Amino acid sequence: MASRETAIVEITPEVLLKAYACGIFPMAESAEDPALYWIEPEQRGIIPLAGLHVSARLARTVRAEPYQILVDRDFEAVIDGCAAPAQGRAKTWINGRIRRLYRGLFDIGHCHTVEAYADGRLVGGLYGVSLGATFFGESMFHTARDASKVALVHLVARLRAGGFRLLDTQFVTPHLASFGAVEVSRRQYHKLLAAAIVGTADFSALALERPIPGDEAVRLATAK
Repeated sequence: MASRETAIVEITPEVLLKAYACGIFPMAESAEDPALYWIEPEQRGIIPLAGLHVSARLARTVRAEPYQILVDRDFEAVIDGCAAPAQGRAKTWINGRIRRLYRGLFDIGHCHTVEAYADGRLVGGLYGVSLGATFFGESMFHTARDASKVALVHLVARLRAGGFRLLDTQFVTPHLASFGAVEVSRRQYHKLLAAAIVGTADFSALALERPIPGDEAVRLATAK
């Protein structure tokens, strides 16, 4: 289900958090369209946090630490990367209002980034919203092989260490399905959300100022 604004109305970061708590999220038709759509899918994508599916090859990559994984260092660069054209995606839905809203959430500690660097250059990452014990994944990107996959492994390790109970991916893509993402009905999603949104979790349970070692990230993310 999607509803478009009939007029350009003021949406604040606080209003946005209330929308997430109700199970809806915004998208735009394009970067040029200032209006937002409120989305509530019939089938919602989630990644169960009880043991992420990580292939043996990817686990070796994460342990080898080809990228330096940092958290919450450069929100603007991450959203630029997520908005850039990529293979299979000629245009972005991230418009100016989306940028400002999520920057506002970042500034008040409810939006986080996981960033992958190679030789000091950002080559992949993701961002999402934390509320209660729920993390709502928004978008990810990569310009180097496996960079976004490595970032996702580190994200799940951090969520598990911090006591999160729900990782919402909005939709399921083949890429996310390879990690164990599944679709649940709207009714089931709301039950999961209601239980997780009132919980408490700590995104900074693992230190924000230093990278998690690759072997620790794999262990935390894949533990049953």
